[in-house]
Amino acid sequence: MKETPLSNCERRFLLRAIEERKRLDGRQSYDYRNVRISFGADYGCCIVELGRTRVLGQVSCELVSPKLNRATEGILFFNLELSPMAAPAFEPGRQSDLLVKLNRLLERCLRNSKCIDTESLCVVAGVKVWQIRVDLHLLNHDGNIIDAASIAAIVALCHFRRPDVSVQGEEVTLYTPEERDPVPLSIHHMPICVSFAFFQQGTYLLVDPSEREERVMDGLLVIAMNKHREICTIQSSGGIMLLKDQVLRCSKITGVKVAEITELIQKALENDRKVRKEGGKFGFAESIPDQKISAFKMERALVDTKDVEEQAEEIITKADSPSDVFAKPVLRMPGMAQLGEGIENSWGDLEESEREEEEEGNSDDATTSEGQKMEMEERNVVRNTKKGDDTIVLSDSEEEEVVILEPEERPKKTRSSGGMVKHPWGSQKEIHGTKPALHFYFPYPCHPPPLP
Repeated sequence: MKETPLSNCERRFLLRAIEERKRLDGRQSYDYRNVRISFGADYGCCIVELGRTRVLGQVSCELVSPKLNRATEGILFFNLELSPMAAPAFEPGRQSDLLVKLNRLLERCLRNSKCIDTESLCVVAGVKVWQIRVDLHLLNHDGNIIDAASIAAIVALCHFRRPDVSVQGEEVTLYTPEERDPVPLSIHHMPICVSFAFFQQGTYLLVDPSEREERVMDGLLVIAMNKHREICTIQSSGGIMLLKDQVLRCSKITGVKVAEITELIQKALENDRKVRKEGGKFGFAESIPDQKISAFKMERALVDTKDVEEQAEEIITKADSPSDVFAKPVLRMPGMAQLGEGIENSWGDLEESEREEEEEGNSDDATTSEGQKMEMEERNVVRNTKKGDDTIVLSDSEEEEVVILEPEERPKKTRSSGGMVKHPWGSQKEIHGTKPALHFYFPYPCHPPPLP
């Protein structure tokens, strides 16, 4: 992921603030950010915070074969990693130009300056020596990585303890920390890097630049020095031309800053040594301040329980009496009711949606009741018609007409001179022949056919 570039407005704002001798974090031109050092539970593990830039340092060791040209010297190895956790612009598993430059600068500052006695790391000449590995991980990037990394590296080396060994003939015995106390490294001096940022072709100078200030700077000067004012290494980048007076002024400022940082490192190491010797709590978890939420610690609050009753009576007497006293503490609200034995069961006013639902239900009930009434009336009509001799079949459809042909019992005929038979509707009809007569029944409300 590429780094987000600064806009022209931000760039002009930063440069104008630097011209007015002002910085975004409120520091002066030669001010250094606060340095905080915390140690882990194991030896050789530490975290250095330079403002908001955080670097984790871890030192490890192992017995290896020495180099051919340096058979009596141990091996020092430094490795700095820039992970995407520190900044999105850093890609994992890829060595950028910045990473290569920082690793080379650390090696020149710590290994080439002979700050550690490498001959004391030899166990058997030409056979076994100690290899000291310093791993540095950038946890958060807010500018000036090299200064924070150099402080973390030297602090981790000073705090580290290697296991004790003994040699009997060609046999090398390695002792655990429980059997023998670990041995600290032999350190001659503590080189520390101090960075200077130049703007407007060297016109303006800032100490310990932040991440935004590094984006708009024209050049960078790094000076590594110990508390004895001995320059261990110096490096200039950016392609700017510096005068001799500018370099001398930077070296003087470096001497003051290195002395302050060295004193701070020694105090932190001494405090950790006392805590471990006294058997107190130590580690990263104990280094978190109590004021932070993540510490989950709170001091006990002292509560005075004397004269509690008297204070309560005074508060009650001074308090104002309630203005309104309700006989019934229960207030009826819409959609609520009182349920229980001896209590009036009543629902409050319904809401509009409930009212609409109730009205729709009432209308549905009315329509269903009307339909039931009509069915009852039709059934009564059918029952009344069944009482007679005629059978009438009702149908709700006006388009269909049902004709039912049913043979009627042959009526008893009485012979008469005219051969006449009584008609069912009371009329007289002449029957020719002896075949039985068929009667046609039409659905209600059809009228009987007219007599011929």
